[in-house]
Amino acid sequence: MNKANKNASPSPPRWAEQFLEWIAADHLVEEVQGDLQELFEKRLQSMSLRKARWLYVLDLLKLIHPRLWRKKAPLYQSLNPIDMFQHILLLTFRSFRRFKNSFFINLIGLSTGLTSVLLIYLWVFDELSMDKFHENDSRLYQVMINVQEDSTQIRTFETNSHLLAPALVKELPEIEYVTPVGWSTQGIVSVQEKQMRAKGRHAGEDYFHIFSFRLLEGNKQTVLTSKESIAISHELAHKLFGTTENLIGKAITWDQEPYEGTYLISGIFEKLPGNSSERFDFLLTNKLFLEKTTMDVSWHSNPVQVYLTLKKETDVKAFGAKLKRFYQSKLEPSGGNNSSGPIAHMFIRKYSDKYLYGTYENGIQAGGRINYVILFSIIGLFLLLIASINFMNLSTAKASRRAKEIGIKKAIGAGRNSLICQYLSESLILAFLASFLSVVFVFLLLPQFNFITGKELQLQLDPILISGAILITLITGLISGSYPALYLSGFRPVEVLKGKLPTSLGELWVRKGLVVFQFSLSTLFIMAIVVIFKQVDYVQSRNLGYNKDNVLSFEAEGTMNKNLESFLAQVKAIPGVVNTSHMNYSVGSPTGTGGMQWEGKTESIEFSNLEVGYGLIELLGIPLKEGRSFSRDYGTEDAKMILNEIAVQRMGLTDPVGKRVKLWGKEYEIVGVTQNFHFESLYEEVKPCFFRLNPSSKKLVVKIASGREKQTIERLEKLYKSYNPGIPFYFTFLDEEYQALYTAEQKVSTLFTCFAGIAIVISCLGLFGLAAFTAERRRKEIGIRKVLGASEAGIVSLLSREFIQMVSMAILIALPISYLIAKYWLEKFAFRIAVEWWFFAGAGGLALLIATVTVATQTFKAARINPVHTLRDE
Repeated sequence: MNKANKNASPSPPRWAEQFLEWIAADHLVEEVQGDLQELFEKRLQSMSLRKARWLYVLDLLKLIHPRLWRKKAPLYQSLNPIDMFQHILLLTFRSFRRFKNSFFINLIGLSTGLTSVLLIYLWVFDELSMDKFHENDSRLYQVMINVQEDSTQIRTFETNSHLLAPALVKELPEIEYVTPVGWSTQGIVSVQEKQMRAKGRHAGEDYFHIFSFRLLEGNKQTVLTSKESIAISHELAHKLFGTTENLIGKAITWDQEPYEGTYLISGIFEKLPGNSSERFDFLLTNKLFLEKTTMDVSWHSNPVQVYLTLKKETDVKAFGAKLKRFYQSKLEPSGGNNSSGPIAHMFIRKYSDKYLYGTYENGIQAGGRINYVILFSIIGLFLLLIASINFMNLSTAKASRRAKEIGIKKAIGAGRNSLICQYLSESLILAFLASFLSVVFVFLLLPQFNFITGKELQLQLDPILISGAILITLITGLISGSYPALYLSGFRPVEVLKGKLPTSLGELWVRKGLVVFQFSLSTLFIMAIVVIFKQVDYVQSRNLGYNKDNVLSFEAEGTMNKNLESFLAQVKAIPGVVNTSHMNYSVGSPTGTGGMQWEGKTESIEFSNLEVGYGLIELLGIPLKEGRSFSRDYGTEDAKMILNEIAVQRMGLTDPVGKRVKLWGKEYEIVGVTQNFHFESLYEEVKPCFFRLNPSSKKLVVKIASGREKQTIERLEKLYKSYNPGIPFYFTFLDEEYQALYTAEQKVSTLFTCFAGIAIVISCLGLFGLAAFTAERRRKEIGIRKVLGASEAGIVSLLSREFIQMVSMAILIALPISYLIAKYWLEKFAFRIAVEWWFFAGAGGLALLIATVTVATQTFKAARINPVHTLRDE
C-alpha cells in the first residue's frame, strides 16, 4: 500500500474545481476541467503558483454562461429496463471473472457474514415474539410487588397472596378478568395401567379467558370451576387415551402429594405454541391449590402469581396509581404501610415483557434476556460491517486495475451517475449471490445452532422472514458498494489516461481506518471470549460451602410416595450409596418468605425456606458453626429450625441456639447455625436462610461413592422401576443443576466464540486480499530492491510493516473499550473475577499474531519472486 506523496505536483484551487462540478452540466465537466488544467500547467512554466491559481479562477468566471448549464440531449432512446439489467449483469460477471481472487474473497466474506446475521435474525425474531401471540396482549398484565426491606434495598416479587385475585375483581371495576396461577408441579399421571410423567400448574377459573391457549374440547366458562376438574393437553390425551375425542368426564389419576387423587377431564387444550414461555401438560384448579396449601392465607403470604386483563380504554397509569392505594389499604396493621414492617408497593407489568424484561434491581426494571437480544443484534451488525469493509477495501485497492477502464468510459460520454449505478449493481449482485449461499449454509447449520441455543428454530419462507432477508441483503450491498462507487466514479479521465492514479491522504486514511475498525472489533471479540470463559469457569469451580460432587437427585413419584421411608431404606442398602435424604427444592430455586417474627425485630428480612429431611446437611457437607443438625435421637423435630450465619447477623441475634422464632403462626426453636453457603446463582449475595424438617419433601438426594457411579446408578434405576414400571428413571447430578444456573452465560460463551472466530476469519480474508494487491502493485519495486541487494526478510518486513502498524493501532483502540465492557458485564455478579492485565495482553497478542501470519503468507510469497520475471514485463 503506497503512502501519500507529500510533494505532490501543484494543482488548481480545489474549491474552484468543486464549484465547476456543481454548476456545469455533467457532459461538459470533464472537457472544461481538462482545458483549464492544461492551461494551468502551461502557465506554471512561466509564472508563480499563486498567479497561476488566480488566473485559473478568472478563466473559470469568464466561462460562466447558461450554455454551461444545459443538459445534453440524449443521442439515443434509453434502453428498456430488461435490456439495461442484462447489460449491467453482463458487465458485472465480466468484472467478477476478471478479478477472480477479490470476487471469491468478497463472496466468502459476505456469505459468512450474512449466514451469521440470518442465524442471529432467526434467534432475535423468536425471542422478540415470545408471549406476543395472546389476543389480549395489549391488555394482559402481571401483578408485581416492590418491597423496601431497608433504607437501601428494594426487592421485586412476582408472587402474591391468595386473597388478591378475588379482592381485585370485587374492588377494581377496571379489571375484565383475573386469575391466580400456582406453583409448577411434576409427577406421574395414570389411566388404568398406563402411566407417564407430566408437568402441571394450578390456575383460576378465568385462565382461558385471559390466555389464548385454545380449547379443543370443553367450555372455558366452566373448565376450571370444580376442585375435581383437570384440563389436559392434546399431546397428553393422545399418549394416555390414543385419541382426543369424547374424553370429557373421563378419570385420570395424579400421584403427587399433597394433590394426589383422581380427577375428571373437563377440557383438552391445543399444543402450546413454541413462542410461549409457559410450558405445562395439564391444569388443576386454584381451588384445589388453596385447599391443600399449608401456607398462612394472609396478605403477607405469596404462593401464587396473579394475571389480569384490563377493560378496553382503561387508563393504565391511573389504574397503576389506584392499584397502589388498594394494596396499601390491605396491609396490616391499621390498613397501611407501617414503620415496623416493610414498605410494599404493588404495580403491574405487561405479561409479554416478563420473558425479555425479567430482571429488577432495587425496584427498577433493569433488563433481562433483552440484553442478550441487543448484544447479538449488535454482533450481527458488526459482522456485516466487517464483511462490507472487506468489499470496500478490496474494491478501492484494485482501483489501479480499473482506472483506465473508467477513464475510457468517461471519455466516450459515460456520466458519473451511470458508473455509480454500475458499481452499486456489482455490489448488490454480489450481496444477493452471498445471500443465496448464506441461506444454504443456514439450512446446514441450523440443527447445530438450535442445539447451542436450546431452541427449535426453523427457516420458513414466510413474508416476514423473506422481507427481512431481502432488506438485510440490500443494506449490505449498498453499504459495501457505496464508498467504492463514489470513489471509482470520481476519477478524472484526464489524469487516469495519463497513468496518474489519484491518491489523496484522506482516501488512504479511510482505507486504513476501515482495517483498524475491523481488527478493533476482532480484538473486542477475543477479549470478550477470555472474560466470559474465565468468569464461567470461576463460578463453576468456586467453593460454594457445600459438597455437590457425586450427589444425584430425582423426584419421589408414583407408588414410592406411599412408603417413602421404606424406599429410602432400600436405597441406603444399595452398594455404593453413601447416604440419602430429601429436600423440597432444586439448586438455585428455594422458596422465600418474609413472614418470620423474632424478639427484637427491627427490619423485614426475606429468608430462603429450605425444607429438608434427616441427614441432608451432613450429606451435603454443610459445616455447622453452632449447635446441632436435625436428628431422630431428639424425638420430634418438626418445631426445630437451623439458620445460616448471615441470617443470624441480619436478625441481630447473639447466642441464637435455644432462642425461639415464629413462622406463619407456629413457634420454632433454633437448634443450630450453619456456615454461609451458596445455593443460588453467584449473581446473588449469600442470602439469609433457614432449614425446617419436612418428612414429605419430594426431591430425593443420594450420595454415591466415587468410582462406583455406573453400577450404583444401574441398581438405583432397577429399584425405581420396581416401584414405577414403564416410567423412565430421570435424575440429575447436583453439580449439573448448579451449572444449569449459568446456561445463558455458557450459551453466550459458545456463540461468542463462534462469532468471534467468524469475525477474525473475515477480517483476515480482507487483510489477505489487501496484502496480495499491495504485493502485486509493488512487484517491480520488489524486483528492483532484490537486484540492489535487499534480502527476502527485509522485503517481508517492508511489505508487512504498514499492516502490522494498523493492527497494532486497532489493538490499542480496542483494549480500553474492552476493559470498560468487561467491568460493566462483571458487575452483574456478586462474586466475580478480577480483570487481569494479561487478559488484554493475550487478546491483543493473539490478534497481532493472526494478522502477522495472514500478511506474512502473501509478503513472503512476493519476496521470493525472481526479479527477472518482474522486470521484463515491459
